[in-house]
Amino acid sequence: MISKLHKYKQPALLFIVTTILLFSGLDKIEVNIMEARNFISAREMVQNDEYLLTTLNNEPRYQKPPLPTWLTAASGAAFGFDSLFALRLPVVAITFLLVIVYWQYSKLLELGSTHSINNALILITSFYIFFAGRDNQWDMYTHSFMMVSIFFTSLLLLKDSYQVRNSLLAGLFMGFSILSKGPVSLYALFLPFIISYAIVYSNLFRRKGVYLLVMLISGLVIGFSWYIYVRVKDPEPFRIIASRETSNWTSYEIKPFYYYWSFFLQSGLWAIASLISLLYPWLKARVNHLKAYRFAVLWTLLSLLLLSLIPEKKSRYLVPVLIPLALTTGFYIEYLLYNFNERMGRKEKKVVYFSFGIFALIAFAYPFALFFLLKDNLQEYIWLVIGSSVLIFGCGYLIVKGLLQKNFWKVFYSMIAVFTIIVISVIPMYKEFVYNPDYASTAKAQGLEKDLNIKTYTLTSVAPEIVWDFGKAIPIIETNDNLIAVPGESKFGLMVDSKDSVAIRSYFPDYQIEKVYRINLHYKNQKKERLIKDYYLLSRESI
Repeated sequence: MISKLHKYKQPALLFIVTTILLFSGLDKIEVNIMEARNFISAREMVQNDEYLLTTLNNEPRYQKPPLPTWLTAASGAAFGFDSLFALRLPVVAITFLLVIVYWQYSKLLELGSTHSINNALILITSFYIFFAGRDNQWDMYTHSFMMVSIFFTSLLLLKDSYQVRNSLLAGLFMGFSILSKGPVSLYALFLPFIISYAIVYSNLFRRKGVYLLVMLISGLVIGFSWYIYVRVKDPEPFRIIASRETSNWTSYEIKPFYYYWSFFLQSGLWAIASLISLLYPWLKARVNHLKAYRFAVLWTLLSLLLLSLIPEKKSRYLVPVLIPLALTTGFYIEYLLYNFNERMGRKEKKVVYFSFGIFALIAFAYPFALFFLLKDNLQEYIWLVIGSSVLIFGCGYLIVKGLLQKNFWKVFYSMIAVFTIIVISVIPMYKEFVYNPDYASTAKAQGLEKDLNIKTYTLTSVAPEIVWDFGKAIPIIETNDNLIAVPGESKFGLMVDSKDSVAIRSYFPDYQIEKVYRINLHYKNQKKERLIKDYYLLSRESI
């Protein structure tokens, strides 16, 4: 009985940590632009009963494939589109899938039970993986599904049994990945994987060519089926959108080749450790599974290289690099768990003290930082502040003790505990740190619509966050050569940019125009016009 409990102790730890990190305050963070686009499309799928020709504010939206939106629509239909918690459940589920498959994939590399669990813990506590795992947009879906495809591809290469099954499952999840964000993960995660695997494990590819071809063809057929359907059913909007998206690769968010060189910082907690883990000439003599380590380093660096070749660059595009990077980091952590002792060289010890001692300082500084940040609102969260401060202070003590005793087990798991406790305690207080006294949602405009039985329009496109907050599509009044297609109603609402507040009087000379209020969806005290709209009530005598 005790042996069985011990067997499940580490998987239970992984499950508990992942659950806490993904579910804590899931509905506390505001909806960002990418999430808003996904949520609006999901809502309109259900409202319009159209699941293939996707829309945003009732306009064609073919920039992204629909699989994540289908899953979001299912959750919204089941639990309600007014529940942010429910709408983020699909991305939490898909991140759980990534963590579990990552754990199993590490075992497939014969890394051992503890090493495999630790790899998965490093992955889920890597900052951008943690962040993307709670943010319901497309990135986590495409890379999680591709990781499952990689798992079955590796099974296909390693095993001679169930080859047809493994080939078809690898193709199925590759197709799901493409249906989530196009061939992004095929390029940034799978391609560097297969190249690295072929270099390190070249002998495994013998007599597997047909099965790999079946996997690739089935994956591409499934993945591009939606694109083909939309191209046939709605060709002109599809052509315009595809042309615009293609041009963005070379004209939008253009960054230099070296833009991603600070990629290791995106792993957050493991930034220094991950950088050290890539020092292949130094670490290769210290790891127990050299082939697997060589493969992980190659996979990480090739993924980074391929992403760097694309002119369009954003920090969130680094998610596919962080997946093999966690594997690489795990080798350095495994080395420290068993070799951080008196026999380790003095210089090497100093690196360990610096790399991980920083987190003890963070733990000790945490209570003071909270007291400073909360200020007048401290009383409201006093027990949360006291409880989390005691726990984190204790973790900081264990980190110091582990470093002094040369016991890296204490250091490693205490760091994970620090990260987990900060997530549990800080997210509920999040809005205290981003307070904007001018914040005003669209609720008042919605109330006016209901009370006066009117419809709301806009002159220009509206930020997705505003459309989402408004609860339904906001029709755009058509303009042609400065001529306005005036709505037929005698009374209606109008959202406009602040710069258009004077112009609307010339657009609607026959209407009485009353400014009701200013919509401001900035949670922080910012002045970006994108999330600010003036709401007007326009009325005239009925003809």
